[in-house]
Amino acid sequence: MTRQSVTRLTLTAAQLQQWKTDGYLIAPTLFDSQQIEELKTTLQNIADKGEPVSGWEPSPVSKQNNILSRYPRFMHPHRTIELAKKMLLDQRVCEVLTQLIGEKPCACQSMYYFKPPGSKGQALHQDNFYLDVEPQTCIAAWTAIDPVMPENGGLYVVPGTHRLDTQCPELAREQESFTTHLVDVPKGLKAIPTHMHPGDVLFFNGQLIHGSGMNQSQTQWRRSLICHYMPRSSRCVNEAYFPILDFNGNELTYETSQAGGVCGEEWAEKPSSYQY
Repeated sequence: MTRQSVTRLTLTAAQLQQWKTDGYLIAPTLFDSQQIEELKTTLQNIADKGEPVSGWEPSPVSKQNNILSRYPRFMHPHRTIELAKKMLLDQRVCEVLTQLIGEKPCACQSMYYFKPPGSKGQALHQDNFYLDVEPQTCIAAWTAIDPVMPENGGLYVVPGTHRLDTQCPELAREQESFTTHLVDVPKGLKAIPTHMHPGDVLFFNGQLIHGSGMNQSQTQWRRSLICHYMPRSSRCVNEAYFPILDFNGNELTYETSQAGGVCGEEWAEKPSSYQY
């Protein structure tokens, strides 16, 4: 996994080529340690109380014998937590995205994963299966809050799969994945692990196959902030992600994507738990 520094937020020819060839790019320490620690403390204080708030509703661990039921992902924290909104709409993120996609982006979604020791992973998948951005695709900015490595359930990516159309998923292994969707690695390609430090941001194309393994560490959490974006010139997106914001925080109007997509009408209403 290549780690090339982003100098003054101007991407080099080599970095742009990596994006074109592999479909992802790591921007080391895009966010500083103070921002990362503040977000981690803010979200952890909310989660440790165990009381539902907007976008986050825990369940007793005994209910599913799954630690993720106690620390589920926090959906759209930017709607209620100002720091999360600032990070979603950070101008440094905007500058990198603009260079990667060749036009101004807008923001669709934020999520925060706690992923404590013992947590299941998320089977390999493509993000634009859920966001339904057309005619282009979505883009993710995946920020490491803790160190990221295979042992604590770090992200895996499959370089080159950003050239694929959106695939209709198969069933994932329930013992390993908290979601039920799986997109297999194409023949001749392989999933490779990411290694990241807190504040690093992994940008990747919405068609890129990626996912994570179980957190097998005894002590290390793998918290992360994931934000999704799309080109301003996009025509439509799944309405589950409305309102769409520009980088000044203004709401933008887009058409609702057609239900079903590559899987047909049985996917007309994708369960909210899959809104990745």
